[in-house]
Amino acid sequence: MASEEGIQQRLQELQKQLGKKQMFEESVSTIRSLLQQHYSSASPSLRQSFYTVVCRVATILKTRYTSPGFWNAGLNLFQEAELLVSDASERKHLQSCIAQAGDQLGEVENQSEDSRSTQNRTNRGYLFEGHLTVDPEPPQPDWLVQSNLLTAAATLFQGESSGEQVENPNSVEGAVNLLQDLVDRLDNIVPEILDIDSGVPRAPPASKEVVAKLPVTTVTEEVLVKLGKDAVCSICQENLVVDDKMQELPCKHMFHPPCLKPWLDQHNSCPICRHELRTDDHAYESWKEREKEAEEERKGAANAVRGGEYMYV
Repeated sequence: MASEEGIQQRLQELQKQLGKKQMFEESVSTIRSLLQQHYSSASPSLRQSFYTVVCRVATILKTRYTSPGFWNAGLNLFQEAELLVSDASERKHLQSCIAQAGDQLGEVENQSEDSRSTQNRTNRGYLFEGHLTVDPEPPQPDWLVQSNLLTAAATLFQGESSGEQVENPNSVEGAVNLLQDLVDRLDNIVPEILDIDSGVPRAPPASKEVVAKLPVTTVTEEVLVKLGKDAVCSICQENLVVDDKMQELPCKHMFHPPCLKPWLDQHNSCPICRHELRTDDHAYESWKEREKEAEEERKGAANAVRGGEYMYV
């Protein structure tokens, strides 16, 4: 029977192999086999090591891989571990991992079905000239929806203010339906109107060139000592371990590259301190320059007032 020290060493080796794509499924399968054979008779420290490795599998899946085969392997491991652990918090976390794996595999299946459906519609063609399909109509653009809603509101208001019977009841019914649509869409329309009126453009994603040049470092024992034993990636909240790859922003905050990429695909700032990176949007960059100059002018004017340079007569 293998010693606990030998099992600990094997788990550490497998944890390192999880980061290699070609070895991921085999490593997860081996972890599951070791779990089945040794968890029940393991000491508390070895059980904790098993749980740590299983959590590492979950983190790597969430941040790096989308392959259904990888997620299936992870799902089987999570289910096995959930049956074995006795700690309530550990079981709850594993149940959330199982649910997430199920959601991921469900999304992949739905995307596959949507792809097949789209392909079928593409290949179907028309039966004859003028043939009408039953495909759903595309959604109306927001400007058209807003225009229709305003027209409906004007129709109802005119009828109410005149106190006269409207000749065409269908127009009133249509206006009521449109106003109901307005109520249903307020959460989407109002923020857009506020964005337009504020004059502040929405921040675009960070420049792809800037992101590609961000330095990537490897976590060493010295780095862990400097950061502290409880150091985590602030996005996935996973504890840092030796040989982890970390991407560093100009503000010196570091994250796992697979965690940081989805964020920078939608934002241009550090998730922690909001330090902004350059973008590929020239209009946004020009706006930032104008704002910077305006802020300097405002500060200069404030300093001049405090210094008594402005005289009022």
